[in-house]
Amino acid sequence: MREAIREHQFELYYQPQLDVDGVLVGAEALVRWNHPERGVVSPIEFIPLAEQNGLILGLGHEVLELGLEQLKKWQQVPHYRSLKLSINLVPEQFYEDGFAKSLEALLTEREIDPKLLMLEFTESTLLDNLELARFNMQQLSEIGVHFAIDDFGTGYSSLTYLSQLPLDMLKIDQSFVRNIGVNVKDAAIVRTIIDMAYTLDMSVLAEGVETEAQRKFLLGHGCTLYQGYLFGRPVPVDRFEAAWAVSAVKSV
Repeated sequence: MREAIREHQFELYYQPQLDVDGVLVGAEALVRWNHPERGVVSPIEFIPLAEQNGLILGLGHEVLELGLEQLKKWQQVPHYRSLKLSINLVPEQFYEDGFAKSLEALLTEREIDPKLLMLEFTESTLLDNLELARFNMQQLSEIGVHFAIDDFGTGYSSLTYLSQLPLDMLKIDQSFVRNIGVNVKDAAIVRTIIDMAYTLDMSVLAEGVETEAQRKFLLGHGCTLYQGYLFGRPVPVDRFEAAWAVSAVKSV
């Protein structure tokens, strides 16, 4: 895997994020390993391997580099100029010395609009070091970078951090979305997350939307941003661009 990072065998797949009108507003970058013998390898297989072998930081840097490179390209294409890109960060990366200044320098150097970048974290990542998380996020928030909590609702931590950090979005975990219409408790959790997000002046996006019934439930309870197989699977950039070439793109 160390060799794979060195030889740039990883690439990003992109999954669309849409609003209530079916308009493309963003994409999430999801890493895949193009293994020379095994073909495309799922992150479910290689992320634990990277964590066990101390390679997760190198992989995180590779993902961020690839994401910024693509964001720069999209900025130069009128059709995708307003598309927001979400990139997941690992704790080792977010808490690395000088991370905020380093990222700010990269954005400036490459003339990337910070407002088009959404950094995603899990709840546990933020709570590893709440003070440093606040410091990094405030620095980047000042130049326009956005922040989202991924897989929201699956953590076991206090929610007090929500009011202490410059967060822009909560992403409802797909496990809750999947059980809409099946488990009344999960449906109640979804409604609570939506209400909480708007009370805290955040946007809310539902992950893992697979059926029209799920979309209608979410819409009926105020969730206006969606991501999931109902709208598109993660695909390489050429297929993503081909699929959305004639669709309107809207900034949010």
